[in-house]
Parts: sequence; C-alpha cells; structure tokens
Amino acid sequence: MSVVEEIIGFREGAGRPPRLARPAAPVGRRPVADNEGAELMAGKRITNPAGSTNSYRGDVLRVLGALKVATTDQIQRIGAPHLTFRHADKPTPSRQKQARTASHTGALSDMRKHGLSENGGSTETGDALRNLTLKGLQAASYELNRPVTEMGSTARGAGSSGASHPMAVNETVIALLRPKPNMARLADDPAEVREAAQATVDGPDGIGTIASFWTEVPLPATGTWNTPGKGGAQADLVLTAPQDGVPLLFIEVDNCHETAEELAAKLEKYARFLWRKVKDTDGRERPMWRTRWSAPATVSGDATYPPVLLVFNRIGERNPNRTIPRLMELTRHLWQGQRRKGFHDYDGCIPIIATGLKNLSQQGPTGPVFLRFGRDHMEPLREALGNPRREAADARAREEAARAQKEHQAKVQRAAQEQAAKKVAEREARRPVCAGCGAKFTDERWKAAQATDWGTPKDSHPHLCDGCKEKAGLVVSPAADTQEPVRGEAGPDDFWSAPERPVCTECGAAFTDERWKATKSVGWTASPAKRPSLCGDCDQRFEADLDRAWGVSPRQEERDQEQEPAVPEQKAGGTWLSRFRR
Repeated sequence: MSVVEEIIGFREGAGRPPRLARPAAPVGRRPVADNEGAELMAGKRITNPAGSTNSYRGDVLRVLGALKVATTDQIQRIGAPHLTFRHADKPTPSRQKQARTASHTGALSDMRKHGLSENGGSTETGDALRNLTLKGLQAASYELNRPVTEMGSTARGAGSSGASHPMAVNETVIALLRPKPNMARLADDPAEVREAAQATVDGPDGIGTIASFWTEVPLPATGTWNTPGKGGAQADLVLTAPQDGVPLLFIEVDNCHETAEELAAKLEKYARFLWRKVKDTDGRERPMWRTRWSAPATVSGDATYPPVLLVFNRIGERNPNRTIPRLMELTRHLWQGQRRKGFHDYDGCIPIIATGLKNLSQQGPTGPVFLRFGRDHMEPLREALGNPRREAADARAREEAARAQKEHQAKVQRAAQEQAAKKVAEREARRPVCAGCGAKFTDERWKAAQATDWGTPKDSHPHLCDGCKEKAGLVVSPAADTQEPVRGEAGPDDFWSAPERPVCTECGAAFTDERWKATKSVGWTASPAKRPSLCGDCDQRFEADLDRAWGVSPRQEERDQEQEPAVPEQKAGGTWLSRFRR
C-alpha cells in the first residue's frame, strides 16, 4: 500500500467505504424514559411544549452556531455524546437513533416555535437538516462567546441538494473533536453501557471544543473581512486550539469532485490571503490573518504561515491516490523548504497536509494518518504541523552550546585557581624567615615586622620570630609594660615614652628602666646622656676603653676643667674697644 493509499484508507478496486459511518451503540438497557430531562409540568407546557431543557437547547445553539447546518444525530453526537451508548435495546438502528436524539429533537421543536431554528431540507439519506435563523445566530453568539459579525450566514437552502459537503465538514469536526461522554451522567445505566462509554473516554483525545471551530470563513485577498473582494478563498473550517498545540489550522474538505488543478488554484488563493499585509491599529503593516487570529511567530523554529489541512472524503469520481501526487507538484513552490544539515528549513513556506476522512474518523488526530507534503511517511497531526528534525537539531545545538559553556566556565575556573595558587606561591616565596631559628614567619608576625610608610620598622627586631624574641628576652612582660609611662602622658621626669623599650645597639640587651629614663629626651631638648644608644654596661665599657686609649679619662678632664680658675673680667674704663670684649 502506497503512502497516498494510506491517507485515503482504501485501495483502488476494493470498493468505496460508506459515506458517513456511524458508531454502533453497545447492547444494554435504559430503564428511564426516552425523552431524558424533559420538564414535566402539572398543566400544559406553555413555554416549551416539547419539554426541552436549557441544556439541550444550549447544545443546539452551540453546534448550529459553529457548523451552520447539521442533523439531529450530529448535534447529539457533539453536544451529548453519552446518549450514543443508550437505547441499545431498541430492535432496529433507526429506533435506537430516534431514542437517543429525542431530547435534541424536542429542543429543536421548541426553538422553532420561538423562531430560533428552522428545517433546512434533508440529506441524501433522508435525515432532516437544521439551521438557525438570524435570531438564532444572535443567541448562539452568546453561547459561543463570539461577535455577531463573525457568526456567518444562516445556511438557508444548504439542504436543497442534499448538503453532502456540509455533512462531510461536520464529520471532519466530529473526527477531530472525538467527543467524550460524561460518565457522571451514566451512573445509573447498566454496566455494559458504562464499560462501552469508558472505553471511549480512555481512547485517544481530540482537539479543541465545538467553540474552537469556524465554518465557511472568508479569506479575502482583496476587500475587507465583512466585504471580501474577488480572488480570495473561503475556508471550509478554521480550527483554533492553542491549548492543544494547534494555534491556527485552515481545513479544506474535498468530496473528490475537484481535480488537482482546481485544488491547486484554491491553495494559491490561500497563499494570496496569507501574504497580504494591512495596517494594524498601531499603524504598522502586519499580515492580515494576524489581525484576526493569534499564532506564534515561529512554529518548531520555522517562520512559517498557518498550515492548510486537506481532508479527502471518497464519494466523488476523482481518485485521491492520483490527485495528491499531482497536487504536490503543482504546489511545490508553496510548501517546499530549504535543505539544511539534518533537516529542512520551512521559513516563508505554507505547510500543506493531507488525510482521509475514514482514517481520521477511526484514529483521530493523534493517529499516524497525516501526510505533510514533502515527506514520505505518515505522522500524527501535531508532528505533521511541526518540524521534528529541526527540533531535534535545535535540541542538539542547545546541548552542545550548554556543554561548551560549561567547559568554558570550567576553564575559566581552573585559570582562576591556577592564578590564585601562583599568587599564594609567590607570597610564600616572599615570606620572611627567622634569622635565629630559620622558621617562616606567621602572617601575624609578618604583618607586625613590616615597615611603616616612612620606612621605619614597627618592630625592634623584625628579623626574629616571636619565639626567638622571647628566648632572647626581648619581649616585654605585661607586668613590666604596665609600669611604663603610657605613651602620650608625661612621666615623673617630664619625658615621653617611646613605642617600645630601646635595645642596646652593641650587645642587643634591653634597657633597664633607669637607663631608659636616663637616655630619654625631655621636651624639645636632646638626651642628657652622651651615648643614648648604649645600655649602662656598654657605656661604662666605652668609658674604660677611652681611658686606656688616651691615658686620661674624659670624666677626669671634665672635672679638671671645672676646677680651673675663671678668666678675670676686664674692668671698665679702658679703651673704647673694651666695651666689646665683655
């Protein structure tokens, strides 16, 4: 079986499928009245003689407001799908159908009395067609939450020729919706009825709700929305279900009466409309379709136009197996993308997808029954709308970028760690070593031994560690420190204390308190000691060395000078120069 044969769902020569297949209701009994929900009144039904309820009248308004024309059977299958599984005990299918549609038939009867609906002829199978009046369309606009201007026409006269195309459009909507029965409304039904309904509930989901569909929507290539000009198209269906991954989809239903050339001309009209730009409310030009519908700017990474779905219903004389390949060639310039590495780029293209109504009714939108032009395999609808290969390529590119970013960050981190380690090594290489024991200074000792801004060491012995200073007795005990005058305060002899106890430059011993006090300068005068940098012992040894070297002690010389008589003072009265000799 070829791909095109899979789309339509049958092989040529195997016989045509029934036009509108109906699911058979399961066997079971319904122990309640056929006209479910009828409002029985004590007297005559004045407002709604058929006994319809608001719920069923609302179903009629919503379905006919969206589809414009439908049979009672289609209204029931969309609005109240749980009724499909009841009344299986009736002897014939026609009796079963009459029983399950009785509630909506009564609602249509009451609405016809109020001027909301009317009969619109019959189908080729004899089913009565129903449509809304202008008053009914206005009432339906409230049910669908749509502007009255977007409700379309009343579809009056659609059943004059059997309405084969509107019926195919309605069956396409039911196939895409796949309405699920409300199990709460089947709580009192037999077990076999609930089991059959539960099987439908557990089956594949559909897309959107009845309010997600528009029928007979004009797509003006010229003119306006309300008064379209010539050259435009009219979409059989427009689906907007962003909550289900289908933001905007144009649907064209073909009963196989049109040739490939006629379908290609229709797709060209779609392209003219999609390419048309108008000024929006902000004064900027935008595609006209964006002024009415919203859709993402990109789909699967491609800046594409909204897709078009072709649904083929094999009741005409044309063979879709021959029409689709010819249609692909005629519209290649609209859908063909550009080959890239591992995927196709569909920027600026119109995705065109084909399927058969029979396969769509059987498997729904989640089944692999859709062929996108340019591909050679069947896909579910969401995959056919998108670009899985590009999505996979983009995912790989994102992973590669994330991996490269991670590697770059790791490289930067390693470089920072190496730089930090290098700085630590350089700092350790500059760390001072104790001249006494050879141990490296601690951070605290290194900081204390560093010179000030004026180049003066803060510590008296910056080349020794704390341990060696303590062993050499160069560390002042706290008790002795408390006996020293506080820096900045005057001592007993009015001298200012130094930051630290001085040390003898000869022997390295710390000054005693008496020697320290004797060598201190007082106020702005110099120290009275001749050698304030030497301790008392070294000062005495220096004196002794001088006595031995010169034979006369400097101190003895000072005493002799003190004992010499003073020079007598010149008396006044001499020459005039004597005044200046004093």
